[in-house]
Amino acid sequence: MHMYILCISIYYYPIRSMISYNINAKFVNQLRELAQALARIHHIAEGLERGELDFIHRNVRISNIGASTRIENAVLTDAEISWIDTTLSQDGKTTAFYDARDFVLDKLSKDKERSIDEVVGCRSMLQLIYEQGRTFVPFRKTTLLGLHKEVLRYYSKADYYSGQYKQHPNSVIRRDISTGEQVPVLVSAEPGLETEEAMKALLEWYNEALASHPWTIAVAVEFVFRFLAIHPFQDGNGRIGRGLFNLCLLQSPDESLSFVTPYLSIDRHIERHREEYYFVLSRCSGSRFSPDPKAYEYEHFLVFMLKVIEAALGDFDLYRDRYRRIQELSKSARRVLECFKDQPETRLQTKDIVEATGIPRPTVVAALQNLLSQGFLQRYGKKAGTHYQLVF
Repeated sequence: MHMYILCISIYYYPIRSMISYNINAKFVNQLRELAQALARIHHIAEGLERGELDFIHRNVRISNIGASTRIENAVLTDAEISWIDTTLSQDGKTTAFYDARDFVLDKLSKDKERSIDEVVGCRSMLQLIYEQGRTFVPFRKTTLLGLHKEVLRYYSKADYYSGQYKQHPNSVIRRDISTGEQVPVLVSAEPGLETEEAMKALLEWYNEALASHPWTIAVAVEFVFRFLAIHPFQDGNGRIGRGLFNLCLLQSPDESLSFVTPYLSIDRHIERHREEYYFVLSRCSGSRFSPDPKAYEYEHFLVFMLKVIEAALGDFDLYRDRYRRIQELSKSARRVLECFKDQPETRLQTKDIVEATGIPRPTVVAALQNLLSQGFLQRYGKKAGTHYQLVF
């Protein structure tokens, strides 16, 4: 009887328990529909072989690394990040980038060094979240500072402020696509006592809300928005904030949401709606930090993130289809594809591939046509000037 009454109250009345905004009936219906979609994917995923699941997760992870760093103005493509990930995964050591740094910098353009540092740091943070995030309960300040250290681990200029809260004022900013200028989005908390107290309250609130509120996504929205409004670190807040959204979903009491999160390319769709993302952050806050968590209009961010998660759910089938198409490639087509994967920046001609693989030219031409039709490559130029480049 009590369970029945609870269900009815959730459906008809706003939910305020432990979060600072109302979840009305419309939001509840959306969250329920999303929960059903997650449960369907969970059921499908449990029936897949480990190799296919690993393929989907790797594609999602690469996509999230690329998107999250490009939102912060890094310039590496997903194909380049995939090559870096493959290079750094060969020995499985956390120090792999220190050992491979010269090789990576020699392989990719020299003007991408800062972007490479950001990508490798973001990769390190996301690996920790995906592999250990479910154990970060309760979520503590020491863990958060550790994630910040991972994000900035390979950027030597950040050594003096990584793993600690900010010492100088900062703000949420975006770069105007047309002019390249930096535009303020949200004036954040002051460094020192205001940031320390706001973060202490936020972490205490998060640990209670996650365990008690029926909708983890609603908790994640408030958690990440308040984090971004505080902007507690000197650098890396955007990448950390998007990582924390994934962490919150991983820690969800909802088994389907927790299971499916590693297969959701959420940041990919935030990047696709980057301008809207910044507009929503500004709209929720009135462009200014408030020590009162109820001063924000989180509903705008909830609407945005529900749209993003729904779009990310659609990528699950996209990656499954890519996996199937790769399995169906001929041996020669796979060798040609690997040739491109080893040179992610380079547009190759047919003669380059013949020379690199030793495969007869007619076989290479047939393989290129197959890879083009399957969407693995893009063609540039015509006739003798035709070049091909990898599409991730």
